[in-house]
Amino acid sequence: MAQGPVSEVSIKEALKDFQDPETGRDIVTLGQLHGLEFRDGCLSVTLGLTTFSAPLWDQLRVELAEHLRSRLPELNQVRLEVRVEEHERPAETVGSIGLAAKAILAVGSGKGGVGKSTIAAILACGLSRAGCKVGLMDADVYGPSIPHLLGCAQRPVITGNRIRPVRVDDLAMMSMGLLVPPGEAVIWRGPMLHGAISQFLKDTEWGNLDYLIIDMPPGTGDVAITLSQVLPVSAAVVVTTPQDVALLDVVKAIAMFRRVKIEVVGMVENMSYFVCPECQTRHDVFGSGGGRRQADELDVPFLGEVPLNTSIRVCGDEGRVRASFDDPMLSPCLEALCRSLVKALVDRRRRQPSLPSLPVIS
Repeated sequence: MAQGPVSEVSIKEALKDFQDPETGRDIVTLGQLHGLEFRDGCLSVTLGLTTFSAPLWDQLRVELAEHLRSRLPELNQVRLEVRVEEHERPAETVGSIGLAAKAILAVGSGKGGVGKSTIAAILACGLSRAGCKVGLMDADVYGPSIPHLLGCAQRPVITGNRIRPVRVDDLAMMSMGLLVPPGEAVIWRGPMLHGAISQFLKDTEWGNLDYLIIDMPPGTGDVAITLSQVLPVSAAVVVTTPQDVALLDVVKAIAMFRRVKIEVVGMVENMSYFVCPECQTRHDVFGSGGGRRQADELDVPFLGEVPLNTSIRVCGDEGRVRASFDDPMLSPCLEALCRSLVKALVDRRRRQPSLPSLPVIS
């Protein structure tokens, strides 16, 4: 614990113990202390954070203030102000395909009908709304629904041998549904599926991303194996509903991800409950608490519950899933879901800080 009067030196020493949420390394060494002023009993700290942690900026501001007060008890008599501003740090390329993304997240489920694609779209839109740089790849080749959920039918442009993803607001999106005529079935065997997924990853100009969200096909199969072979997927999120028949299948989905060395960073329980708009009474249509109990049993973080809500269905059917965040009844739980996801990733990175990149001497 620091002794003596507060000084710029003691403040910087205390800040060296504060971990950057993206890398897990200290913010001073990484040059993220953008400003420090201590005058007339008032301490002002400006912390630079990358957009990777944008949903947590308010929380991190409070966290840093508590960190400083715990390291420097003299600050109890000092007015402390913490500001956060953006710190630029481009994503490094992952794997051998040249994709630049700080985190690649697969969203899967053990069975169809649990709202997996809707949750994938909600996570992508929520992270984008918060200020993150996000791409959404629809790997559900046989039943692509992401274009419908986002209200997009625009065909991607191919320049040379590169595909430019379609942009929906600030979100970059790519899907087989943009390439196949409506109503036409995709009838492919495994090698063709592998080729399509690989092309979506390596031949698409995704740009510099904080997150690439991948909407997986339901069940267990070729796509997870392809992804594990093509690039290092950061983590997976599994979606379930509360009833036992869905929970039985989500166990298999988690086992599949673990089998191909993809860590499951969280579970989402969709259609958890219904709140009557007339009397505000909660009804547990499909049971209650099953997802949380299953997550605890499988040692998987529980990210949150999403209610059975007419607004989500209407917005999805009308291609306006992003508008779900405008519903005052829904917005708190959807934003909390996105924060929980980012916090789970940040906690893991702080436990296992990344190593500094070293120059290659030729």
